[in-house]
Amino acid sequence: MEVTSEETTKMCTHCERSIPSSNIDLHFAHCSRNLEKCKICGDMIPRKHAEEHFVNTHAPISCSLCSEMMERDILAVHKGENCPQRIVTCEFCEFPLPAIDLAEHQEVCGNRTELCHLCNRYIRLRERYNHESRCNGMLDQTAGPSRDTRPAERDDNRRAHRPPHEFSPKRVLFTIAITGIAVLLGSFYYQRKMENNPVH
Repeated sequence: MEVTSEETTKMCTHCERSIPSSNIDLHFAHCSRNLEKCKICGDMIPRKHAEEHFVNTHAPISCSLCSEMMERDILAVHKGENCPQRIVTCEFCEFPLPAIDLAEHQEVCGNRTELCHLCNRYIRLRERYNHESRCNGMLDQTAGPSRDTRPAERDDNRRAHRPPHEFSPKRVLFTIAITGIAVLLGSFYYQRKMENNPVH
């Protein structure tokens, strides 16, 4: 003799699971006494572990970099893309620094100059890629301060520039010194900022 599924199982009104009809009373007594439904995820959790479940699974968590509180499921995205204290690198010098300081650093760093070995002009780092794409080895008469100088001054400037293969030791030392000072000032600024805004 066949029995239908309605006769073999019943729905527990506490956990909403299908339970064999012969065990429903015993199940309900145990289920309602020992389990509770999580209001956030809907899972049935042992009552004695309900608080632990909430803290470990659903409670807001603070970012270890900036201390901002947020939902646990967005923490990874925050740390990777949005945290102001995440470490990023300058596109000009590849120096690692907190994202919140990047714009100010790049404003200064991008204004540093490097010698173009094709046209023998000093080009700002922020303009380097555009310059390289159109540089043909001739002095660029349309860019930079040279367009406002007189022809005689431009000739003097050409004579003053060194050939591409020749480096001035003084200029190399000067560049190293300026970069070192910029790094020290950046570190000092960051340290002062951290002292004024202590992490809680």
